[in-house]
Amino acid sequence: MRKLLFLFSSIFALSLVTGCGSNKELQERAPAQFQDIYYTQDENGLDLNIPVAAIQDNRVNLESVYFRGMKSPLVQDSEQTNLFTANFSTNGMDIMSSDPAEENKNRVPQKPEKMPFEIEDDEAILIFAQNDKTKYYKLTGIKEQN
Repeated sequence: MRKLLFLFSSIFALSLVTGCGSNKELQERAPAQFQDIYYTQDENGLDLNIPVAAIQDNRVNLESVYFRGMKSPLVQDSEQTNLFTANFSTNGMDIMSSDPAEENKNRVPQKPEKMPFEIEDDEAILIFAQNDKTKYYKLTGIKEQN
């Protein structure tokens, strides 16, 4: 009887540990102070721009973002260090040329990727690392800028 109780207790404890590790929850507190988040769109795709007013660089690392069914890494602008951008290729380029180097510039559109959360068109999910843990935060009110 003790062995059976120990077996069930072990299975229950193991299921709790593995279940909590895969659970993705949105953070309520923003990892940084954001200014107005916007995107721009052209014939090649769209760029999501996330201006940051303040961030604790030593504790928080902005990694990537889900937006409009796609995922893209965030890149910090080299000139404007408070600006992070994610590029989404929505249309493939079709350069027809006899020069192989020019043909290599053709880009394939990004494939849709399953998002861990349901969001609206004016929302994005920010993936960031804080104290070596991956966390998620919902960005809202994203507007198109021309």
